[in-house]
Amino acid sequence: MQKITPCLWFDDRAEEAATFYTSVFPGSRIVDVRRYGETGPRPAGMVMTVEFELSGQRFIALNGGPDFTFNEAISLMVDCVTQEEVDELWARLSGDGGAEGPCGWLKDKYGVSWQIVPRVLMELVGDPDPVKSQRAMRAMLGMKKIDIQGLLDASEG
Repeated sequence: MQKITPCLWFDDRAEEAATFYTSVFPGSRIVDVRRYGETGPRPAGMVMTVEFELSGQRFIALNGGPDFTFNEAISLMVDCVTQEEVDELWARLSGDGGAEGPCGWLKDKYGVSWQIVPRVLMELVGDPDPVKSQRAMRAMLGMKKIDIQGLLDASEG
């Protein structure tokens, strides 16, 4: 197990969510499923945790009950190289009950916040030329899903 593993708290959809996430990211897999025993606190036999891997990163999904829900204070940031990758991840993660947000942020159908970020965004907003950097930032602030060509065009003025 890696040193630090994010644990995502679900009410009762941990296995469903892990299965969905592993279908979205190539090279991902379910590693282990554990069930509650007789001592609970959930019904015996119910999925307790699902350990899964997304692009080499391990996560735990826990069916912990309805006490806690997700919010934007924690998000999963995905580094994308191409517009096609941005488009596909955006569609799959925001679809089927998810919600688009500003500046490359979205919530999936389980309420988990994601940032779908093309690598070029970080390069452009970090440009040593402050004029170019601010143009790229201004363009990004006006977007929901990030448009790479729109960022490049804005940066160049």
